Amino acid sequence: MNTTLVIGAVVFWLSAWAINEWLVRLKPAGVAGARAIGLAVPFLFGVSLLVLWEGITRGFHVPTVLLPPPSMIWARIINSLPILAADFRQTFLKAVIVGYAAGCGLGFIVAILIDRSPFLQRGLLPLGNFVSALPIIGIAPIMVMWFGFDWQSKAAVVIIMTFFPMLVNTVQGLAASGSMERDLMRTYAAGYWQTLYKLRLPAASPFIFNALKINSTLALIGAIVAEFFGTPIVGMGFRISTEVGRMNVDMVWAEIAVAALSGSVFYGVVTLIERAVTFWHPSVRGG
Repeated sequence: MNTTLVIGAVVFWLSAWAINEWLVRLKPAGVAGARAIGLAVPFLFGVSLLVLWEGITRGFHVPTVLLPPPSMIWARIINSLPILAADFRQTFLKAVIVGYAAGCGLGFIVAILIDRSPFLQRGLLPLGNFVSALPIIGIAPIMVMWFGFDWQSKAAVVIIMTFFPMLVNTVQGLAASGSMERDLMRTYAAGYWQTLYKLRLPAASPFIFNALKINSTLALIGAIVAEFFGTPIVGMGFRISTEVGRMNVDMVWAEIAVAALSGSVFYGVVTLIERAVTFWHPSVRGG
């Protein structure tokens, strides 16, 4: 046991915690200062966790097959960039993006149809709740049998996972506008589509973006898990399952790091688009 490494890592983590406690209590006068603190706190917290992880794993000589230190994972990432890039293209740029766009788009369109048809609202929504509760491990093998081993079957799983959150949130959002606002549109002789475009969709936009943010993480999880059940020799899920069998845990963690980073960036992009589109909403304005 290397006591110096462990103590140093713990001291660094406690120091970073104290600095973060001080930062969150500051009251900056300008927006720039608030944004700087908002970025500094999670960054410092993340770095302190990595330092604590490194110190504990190396200080206690934890077997790398159980938990490799961050430095070992970083070295694996640097030395495996072509493999990680190919896996990223297969899983994220193909299965996730295509499935996400198709699932969310179809969910939005069907929500508009349900809004126009009480029959569909009573018949399809309960079915949607049932299908959304189906486990991925039950759906993925069936999709592989239907669509083959390539990315199309993974995109089909993503479509199923993202369709119903978008459907349910959009239907709820379309009902969010108040009766007084809808009565006002009727007094202006506005038809269904004018009311939908100018009143109900803007009122539903927070619900829609909530579904988009939820689906940004569900899509990546679904695609990776679906690759466990059959895929070409490329992809994040394929690499994780095969490298675990080979006891190359550092490569597994490298794939996990790439997946976490890409998922976080995807979520952040959707959040930025939400802020640009719903700038008028109190949740964005802070009022």
